Amino acid sequence: MAVSHSLPVALHCVPVPGFGGVARHISDIAEAGLPGYRLVVLCPPGALSARLKELGAEVLEANFGTDAGLRVSLRTLTSIIENLQPAIVHSHLAYADVVAAIAVNRLKARRVLHRPTHLPQLFTTEHGIAGDDTVYHGSSWRSRLMRTVHRARLWGTDGALAVSQSTADQMRRQWGARKVGVLTNGIDLLGITQAVASQRVVPDSHQLRVLSLSRLAPEKGLDVLIDAFSLLQQQVPGASLEIAGEGELLPQLQQQIKKLGLEESVSFPGFVDSLAAMGRSDVLVQLSVWENCSYTLLDAKAAGLKVIATAVGGNPEILSGAEMVPSLRQMNRDVSAALVAKKVQEAQDLPNTTFEWTTTEQMTSHLADYYGEGQDVYHRNKR
Repeated sequence: MAVSHSLPVALHCVPVPGFGGVARHISDIAEAGLPGYRLVVLCPPGALSARLKELGAEVLEANFGTDAGLRVSLRTLTSIIENLQPAIVHSHLAYADVVAAIAVNRLKARRVLHRPTHLPQLFTTEHGIAGDDTVYHGSSWRSRLMRTVHRARLWGTDGALAVSQSTADQMRRQWGARKVGVLTNGIDLLGITQAVASQRVVPDSHQLRVLSLSRLAPEKGLDVLIDAFSLLQQQVPGASLEIAGEGELLPQLQQQIKKLGLEESVSFPGFVDSLAAMGRSDVLVQLSVWENCSYTLLDAKAAGLKVIATAVGGNPEILSGAEMVPSLRQMNRDVSAALVAKKVQEAQDLPNTTFEWTTTEQMTSHLADYYGEGQDVYHRNKR
């Protein structure tokens, strides 16, 4: 990937090293290219930085993020801003949001004191806010604290983006965000379709293969999925369930499988190649308490799988009504399991349709447009 040093720099700040949804968002931007800007990514060493290097992207591996701590992260980012002089500082995830807000607003204070200071525009993308924010923060007091923190840092942010309309709505409702743009996660539609097709495994006759791809965590509704699968097997005896992923609930889920006598039909392969798993599956089920803009659902739809998911967060922006069940919090467990089992069985008869969605190139083009709007406002305000 050729790098032009004549373009204004957009410095993206990611506080974690692993490769989750945010890391995929960043690597997709790097692979597609950011029109009119030189992309530089600041992150700790790890899977994300390794992937960015594979793509030939500019990556600054540094003491930054949750493991480095606030003081060190702030010092790291401030030094990089002073040396790199980016036009844009763009933060992802709450930790980087706070660090970037402090760093850039300190520079604004210096400007007020008439000290020569390079002052970048500050942007943020929200990837994970739930209607019930205890989903991600765990307790009501922590939720209230984080609401206050987000309200404060957004006042000093020049541009706020959300990965779905639902996410934008929650930012306004919970944090008082004023102007929020929507930048949905883009995907490589053709690439995903071809990758899954090349790994397609033809099932035995009348076999129904159900797939779950998620962390093994309480908010993913996997216990209900297992109950639903137990009911499904009574109607479709040859059905199988693959619960891919890792997490703290594995022992409990294995115990549930044993209690229901499903050991021969349910597997826990751990971390897998998601596209290969889709190639050997017929229906993907995702029963999360909340989702913002799920890459798993996007990939499954692009791959041509049947999909059943909860009607929460950004899911209705991706799926049709026939592909969704109500939030599990709206039903008791037995009713939820029965409805999910029924929907999964009916999914086989859903019509095959062409899935249309934002591509990665369209996503980066829209992002550059948002930057341009922010720069126009910035320069008008300087006059």
